[in-house]
Amino acid sequence: MTTRNILILCTGNSARSIVGEVVANSIPGLKAYSAGSRPRGEVHPMALSVLSAKGHDVSGLESKSWDVFAGPDAPKMDVIITVCDSAAGESCPYWPGHPVQVHWGMPDPAYIESTMRQRLAFEDVYSDLKKRLQKLAALDFDGLSDTELKAAAQAIHTTR
Repeated sequence: MTTRNILILCTGNSARSIVGEVVANSIPGLKAYSAGSRPRGEVHPMALSVLSAKGHDVSGLESKSWDVFAGPDAPKMDVIITVCDSAAGESCPYWPGHPVQVHWGMPDPAYIESTMRQRLAFEDVYSDLKKRLQKLAALDFDGLSDTELKAAAQAIHTTR
């Protein structure tokens, strides 16, 4: 099985994109990274709590700029996924020059003030991303053109 590199982007890189990175790295066939256009500089504590509770290693996670992945030494990405919820008025990062970029907008659980509701929202993000990323890993990357791969990856966002 060929491992596919994916980059999960969001503005702050502290919640959804971090959860996506960790979840994707637990799925055979995917190697994930995450970044943000305006990183917050720290991973949201509830993201760490939910990921730890699900048995994931959270050591070494950091909120970082997408500039890290724009240099000549950066890994070549197969798919770029933005997870910002543009309906909530967030600005989603744009990754120029990459043929396969999809948008899986999700509400940001970090903005929920009630601790109980926030935990449930992080759990939902975890569950949704796990389902989507498993479907992404199952795609026939080699048998699809970039256009077909983009359409198939984007369609994952609307299926449950």
